[in-house]
Amino acid sequence: MRKFSCLILIIILLAASFPNDYAQASNGTKSSSVAVPITTGLVGSNNSAKSFYLDLPSGVTSSAILHNTLNYTGNNQTIGSINIENGKIKVTLKGTENKKVLEKVKGYRASFEAMYKTEIYNSIWLYSDGRRWQINEYDERNDRMKTKDVTATDDYPSQNPPSIVVTAGPLQDQLYLKWYNGSKTEDIDSKDIVASSIKPILLEHSSYTKGLPTFKNGRVIINYFIPNSTPWKSEPDDGLSGKAEGRRYFALVTYYYEANANVTSYSYGGLVTFDYGLPDEATLTGAAILEKPSPNPVKFEEKDVPVQINLKGELLAYKDSSNIEEWVFYAKEKGNESSLKTLKDYSKTLTAAKKIDFTIPKSKVKSPSITQEYELSVVVRFKKPVVTKTGTITSLKESYNVKAGVYTTPTPPGGDFPGPTSPPNPPRELKPPIALISAPKTIKAGQEFEASGAGSFDPDGFIKSYYWDTTNAIGELTDRPRGTLWYDKEHLGEQSLALTVLDDDSMSGSTSTEITVIEPVPNASIYAEGTLKQNRKVIIRSYSSSPTHYPLVDSKTKITITAVSGGANADIKYSGSLNGVPSKDVLFKKPGRYKATIYVENTLGLSASSEVSFDIVPDEKPFAYFTLPGSAYRNPADGNQATISIDDMSYSPDKDIVARRLWEYRYDSNNNGNFADESWVIFSNENLDHLNLKVRDVGQYLVRLTVFEEFGQPTIDEFVTQDDRQSNNSDVTQNTIERIFKVKNQAPDVDWSW
Repeated sequence: MRKFSCLILIIILLAASFPNDYAQASNGTKSSSVAVPITTGLVGSNNSAKSFYLDLPSGVTSSAILHNTLNYTGNNQTIGSINIENGKIKVTLKGTENKKVLEKVKGYRASFEAMYKTEIYNSIWLYSDGRRWQINEYDERNDRMKTKDVTATDDYPSQNPPSIVVTAGPLQDQLYLKWYNGSKTEDIDSKDIVASSIKPILLEHSSYTKGLPTFKNGRVIINYFIPNSTPWKSEPDDGLSGKAEGRRYFALVTYYYEANANVTSYSYGGLVTFDYGLPDEATLTGAAILEKPSPNPVKFEEKDVPVQINLKGELLAYKDSSNIEEWVFYAKEKGNESSLKTLKDYSKTLTAAKKIDFTIPKSKVKSPSITQEYELSVVVRFKKPVVTKTGTITSLKESYNVKAGVYTTPTPPGGDFPGPTSPPNPPRELKPPIALISAPKTIKAGQEFEASGAGSFDPDGFIKSYYWDTTNAIGELTDRPRGTLWYDKEHLGEQSLALTVLDDDSMSGSTSTEITVIEPVPNASIYAEGTLKQNRKVIIRSYSSSPTHYPLVDSKTKITITAVSGGANADIKYSGSLNGVPSKDVLFKKPGRYKATIYVENTLGLSASSEVSFDIVPDEKPFAYFTLPGSAYRNPADGNQATISIDDMSYSPDKDIVARRLWEYRYDSNNNGNFADESWVIFSNENLDHLNLKVRDVGQYLVRLTVFEEFGQPTIDEFVTQDDRQSNNSDVTQNTIERIFKVKNQAPDVDWSW
């Protein structure tokens, strides 16, 4: 590549040392050149060949070029002949191939930046007894669905399931997966993607999740709270009876994919040289340049396609600009006279240009593609007639044709834009096949990988046979496009893979690639999962790995868990041993920062260690709060009792469950405004969040509520007691004045009539 760039630079510098017309022949011709723009790093088989439309140097008309002198100089091979189209030089080149690795290319659903959206839901059912809810959710540990019944905590019949966290795990979606390297115009062939490097990347998720969604077992795993404000829809009610009902509680996750790609890139450059004749009288030249769509043809995106053409005119061998009356530009769709557009320019210049806009309506685009042709003309008019060899003229005219295309399906690899603008196919000449190898650049000994030659192709036929040279590799890869290989620990360092392909014309093509085999050291990885909260179940899980043929020795795995700050090692509770297990359920009695480490060793005795630090948050106390009226009157019709309606608004700030409510009151029996000398009377010990208190005596009453929590997340029962459940009362969380009500007598009815 460096030699190629230097060659182009030398050519450009030499060309810059002389005028464009660097040689003048005695027969009235000159030589000139135009550069093919240096283009590198293009990927995808559709970039293996490209057509370039090169603008002519100033003062050179397309009609003056001697076609038999057109010649390309550079590092690419030409395809077909070089010719003139629409006032430009058209040259089609085969790209110079280079191998490279693209990291973190992005995979979207069918089109650029179109994310995968997974609408997750769990099916929750209320039994016909109106008191039990069936929770259906995904079991991450066993990779299957599970079900459990929980008792309702509200009125009868239950209106909502208890507040809990549920898990859903639908399969990851890879339908219509398409790969891009940073822009919608640079897509990557799926055959170039390293399958082992593909990983999903989380983008967005519902706000009511518990922690971040994860990707595991080929699934999207999300933990989310119900019921709260989580949206739901009714399940079909066929066959339900009594109080039974079904609900679907929904959550949303959006994501895309990242991977590495082993691609072939293509580069272009060079010069096109030619001879042209010199005008000796007033001559009009110009060009019609398609500026939109770009690229052309453009992929259809279910909307109108804007078209813009830059139409230019230039007078040669004429200097009297004061004699120019006007420039006129005409453009229309071929065969559609009503589409004619006319633009004028009254400037006194020897050159003029106008941009003309059209639209290809989306209703006109039909599969697989549409080609819209435009006819254009530029005219220059003179005030006074101009004398030429053939007589006098009052105007000059040049005409052009431009084509714009829209496609709904991809063009074939290496294919050009279809239509009459393509040059006639030259007589068929046999071309050898191109051999390509896709394999990782670096691999650990003992780790299996795929070596693929499926990207190989034959420009004029098909691949018939594959012949591999896989020295030192272990595995079967004979006369087929792909297979699985691995290297043992005795062959570390640079290893070579070679491939020769044979096409249907018995022509061959060969290539090779280097693979670096490194020591098969295992990867140690450990995470803390579950609910990272005091007295909840935390799963310390190993995600360690080792090459397939040198696996981990389970008995050598050692996990340690220690307190860093806030808690002590005695606050870490688990059953059994931490050695020789892939995961362990652990409970932390106190909040604080803790650390888990892991040591792993494989069958070769090679080892690795890793650690993770994490925070255990406190189990927050519930918040006790209720409302009641400030006063009530005794009702003679109800035995002179006063009824106080109370509504509870208590909640757990960290999503636990309010499992019990203790309601009490005090009566100010001596009417001194002090309740401290009065005893508490329990009037409800059920879990009621709405109730009526009936009392008889006139005076002031003080109400108190104590709420008791049950864990809203999984725990380890053997390590918790009832004292670990948090409770709180309204003495702490609510003003006294808000909890006092007065009972009054109703005033007697008085009638003054007689």
